[in-house]
Amino acid sequence: MIGISKLYCGQVEPSDALRYGRHSGKLPSHLLQFSKDKKPVVVWNMTRRCNLKCVHCYAKALEEQGKDQISTEKGKEIIDDLAAYGAPVMLFSGGEPLVRKDLVELAHHAVSKGMRAVISTNGTLITKEKARELKEVGLSYVGISLDGGEEIHDKFRAVPGAFQAAMQGIENCQNEGLKVGLRFTINKRNVQEVPRLFDIIEERDIPRICFYHLVYAGRGNELIEEDLDHAQTRAVVDLIMDRTRELHDKGKEKEVLTVDNHADGPYVYFRMLKEDPERAARVMELLQFNEGNSTGRGIGCISWDGQVHPDQFWRNHTFGNVLERPFSEIWDDPNIELLAKLKDKKPYVGGRCATCRFLNICGGNFRCRAEAYYGDVWAQDPACYLTDDEIRPQE
Repeated sequence: MIGISKLYCGQVEPSDALRYGRHSGKLPSHLLQFSKDKKPVVVWNMTRRCNLKCVHCYAKALEEQGKDQISTEKGKEIIDDLAAYGAPVMLFSGGEPLVRKDLVELAHHAVSKGMRAVISTNGTLITKEKARELKEVGLSYVGISLDGGEEIHDKFRAVPGAFQAAMQGIENCQNEGLKVGLRFTINKRNVQEVPRLFDIIEERDIPRICFYHLVYAGRGNELIEEDLDHAQTRAVVDLIMDRTRELHDKGKEKEVLTVDNHADGPYVYFRMLKEDPERAARVMELLQFNEGNSTGRGIGCISWDGQVHPDQFWRNHTFGNVLERPFSEIWDDPNIELLAKLKDKKPYVGGRCATCRFLNICGGNFRCRAEAYYGDVWAQDPACYLTDDEIRPQE
């Protein structure tokens, strides 16, 4: 996760993170990416059920009706273990988490244990009443996925009216004082919608937006040919920086982030070297705090059936099951070879990643994407768009 607004527009300084000792349990949510201990943010795909049929669904979601494999009481036990372990955030996802009738109860339990509770949702099921319930339990954040304007979004979601329903969900959250933001997954089919997303956050006074680079997983694996090429990726990251700066200069500061390609960090740094060399030095310090991709370290995933995965996208590797063993024991088990290596990937990555001068700040990027593309967990990330000259070690 790269904070474009934090880095490029100077909304955060290294001192802001140092003030809290870079401790994940003490850092405000907007600084959590700069934590030193990297206690895992845990994504719980609490159901595989969903009311939509999104073409890019990494979870390969099923129909809305059905039964979930983890009960409410077992869910609370899982949360208890995570809270005791020091996981700072419980991210409830799916499928669509709001199809579970006990979401509010489980979110309340997480908050009562000192965790931040957030949800990732398509937004269509957030009624006025549900927004009020979520606010009352102390939910920290609601991330609502959009794929562009109405025509494009409904096409991606495969359900007419999905866009208008999501916008109503956003409005319901705002009316209850819930912090709400947008999530947008970039690919060739919708890259032209990026300006529209900026228009929406400005028009609707939405404080946060995350732009996700495409990860080849789930149904998304079928979209591998629809990822942007490197030139297109550079162009869209430039556009995101430009539009973020425009809002900043208007006095409409938004939290703008890019996710799932840590090449964005050095790319922002290179741009700052041209525009503001003094600021560039502080950007580099913050990037070193960030440490790049933290799959298997700073983020983990519990699936709908209890399986523990490196992150929410990478499901062909399983480390254990929370129905049999606590997450905390699984996560710290040195005998799980891949998990142990993911804690420090640098000695194992190959290709361009192995000699890249930014390895310490991108973290070797996405192993999931490397495996999907090359069939090798430790190959270079095919989505890294930095040139050989840009990544060559300096003498």
